Amino acid sequence: MELRQMTDEQLVIFDIESNTKQEVLETMVDALFQQDVLTSKEEFLQAVLEREEISPTGLEAGLAIPHGKSKAVKKAKFAVARLRNSLDTWESIDPMNKVQLVFLLAIPDSEAGSTHLSVLSELSTRLMDKGYIDNLMNASSPSEFLTLLDQKEDVIETPQEYTKTVLAITACAAGIAHTYMSAEALEKAGRELGVRVLTEKQGANGIEDEHRGAILKEADAVVFATDIAPKNKERFAGKPYVQTRVAEPLKHAKDIINRALTNPDGTVTGDSSEDEVSSSGSKQGLMSEITQAVMTGISYMIPVLVAAGLMMGIAKLAAMPLGLVDTINDIKYATSSNELLVILHHLDKFGGMIFKFMYPIFGAFVAYAIADRVGLVSGFIGGVFAAGLHYTFWGIEGGIPSGFLGALILGLTAGYVSKFLNEKIKLNKNLIAMKPMLIIPAISVLTIFFLNFYIVDPVFGGLNALLSDWITAAQGAGNVVLASIIAAATAFDLGGPINKAAGAIAIGLAADQIYPLTARVLAIVIPPIGLGLATVIDKYVVGRRVFDANLRVAGNTSLLLGFIAISEGAIPFMLRNPLITIPINIIGAILGSVTAVVLGAVQWYPLPAVWGWPLVENIWAYLIGLAVGVLFIAFANIFIRFAILKKNEK
Repeated sequence: MELRQMTDEQLVIFDIESNTKQEVLETMVDALFQQDVLTSKEEFLQAVLEREEISPTGLEAGLAIPHGKSKAVKKAKFAVARLRNSLDTWESIDPMNKVQLVFLLAIPDSEAGSTHLSVLSELSTRLMDKGYIDNLMNASSPSEFLTLLDQKEDVIETPQEYTKTVLAITACAAGIAHTYMSAEALEKAGRELGVRVLTEKQGANGIEDEHRGAILKEADAVVFATDIAPKNKERFAGKPYVQTRVAEPLKHAKDIINRALTNPDGTVTGDSSEDEVSSSGSKQGLMSEITQAVMTGISYMIPVLVAAGLMMGIAKLAAMPLGLVDTINDIKYATSSNELLVILHHLDKFGGMIFKFMYPIFGAFVAYAIADRVGLVSGFIGGVFAAGLHYTFWGIEGGIPSGFLGALILGLTAGYVSKFLNEKIKLNKNLIAMKPMLIIPAISVLTIFFLNFYIVDPVFGGLNALLSDWITAAQGAGNVVLASIIAAATAFDLGGPINKAAGAIAIGLAADQIYPLTARVLAIVIPPIGLGLATVIDKYVVGRRVFDANLRVAGNTSLLLGFIAISEGAIPFMLRNPLITIPINIIGAILGSVTAVVLGAVQWYPLPAVWGWPLVENIWAYLIGLAVGVLFIAFANIFIRFAILKKNEK
């Protein structure tokens, strides 16, 4: 298939007069829509803009290749725009790049391994040739442009003697343009350096030119030029490596190859490796590594969160017409003669059980991101402690789980202890299997046990006792002060030990008819609803997404769970950005609760879910307070995260 068959004259637009990247993209998306390539302009444009946030699609020599995968794309096509005035504001790997020629690739979400994608990858590779780009830049008409698309000079390579071999894996988020351009840049630089560079592309077509067999033993070094985790990395165990972003070889390919051979980031680990790790050279910063580890943990935790919320939500919503929404978890329904009640009871309990594994999964994959497979066990155990499961197994009543803060501390510790042990312990090759199977799990798990036993559990137990004394002492301080304290403690850790301590005291005060639960019940639902709303409206408020795909999924779940009073739906946001999320949650909960209390809302019953709202006195005041808190959290998150994105882009 020729490249010109992937576009047509109506999709080649010359002399566009646009002052911004957004205007250029909108014009090109509109052209694709007019040619019946798209079912929805808005949906595809959003996919392209989300891809823009991952890494620059501006390259060098006046070129940019934005692209997006979306279910709104009917068939793989590309549009071309040649600008009348070049743009120097298009984020590019070359800071001096002034974009004048733009290729917009439209890729069906479900299409992989097809001829279409092979052709698009061929286009990406050809665009690494400056002479090819110059010819396209000078085309006098769309018709000539299409003719030039398929004109490529055959390069006859002179056989070379190579003394070094470098293997590379390239992979970008979309799996098209950067994946193939990065591979081409590395191979070209290798030829110029006299180094044999073989590239494996992990893209939308799956794994192409896979490294296997004898070449793995012959390789002197490995380059991972990826924006996503490379597959089957353990194949390269014992080889020095460099890890970089997929776009970096487009500008610094020679430097990357030289660094892999002379000053690598470290040595790839693996169960069969004799020398597991020998780190040297530059590494990513500690905070960057921690951030990536937390993001990995969140991405694996979210499906657990969603599954748990759905099970509990189905049970409670089905029990609502029966008037049992808040009592269906009562053990008496487990042996009811009504089979429906038995099922709903166990479904609700099932959801609660799944929630218990949220932190173990998070902890396991935080540790995995830092130490690979050797960190999984101790990370999982750290999450078990954070979820408080040890109290259940040990028969301890009233134990205080450490919650998300404990999961963070224990998961990161498990990862770094396992990584340290893996790097420092050296064994004879006949005993090497003992290290990942026995020595590392034993020492790392024991470390987690003592850390939790002597520090994590006591610290959070102490915080709980301190908080109890603080709230009890504040009983005579007036409605506004007490409401603020209860709301702040409730919103702090979303179902964690401090939240539960505030709940125990607030319910006790309400049971004695001393102080109603208004502030408590509002502070339960305000954070998850506010954060969920933020992920829905961010693109309308600031014109772009400020949350990544994982957090948008979590946001939808958080919104749903908020209305049924399960605040844990917002935990992924706290784990990802605690310094942003926790203060905003606290302030939002205080503002909403105090507003409702001052306006006269009163709720004596521990029913924060939507079905408990009709029992509130002065419901209008309650709903105003709810709106104040929710909107503050939503807009504060959007504007702060947007400002951080803009700062990072600059």
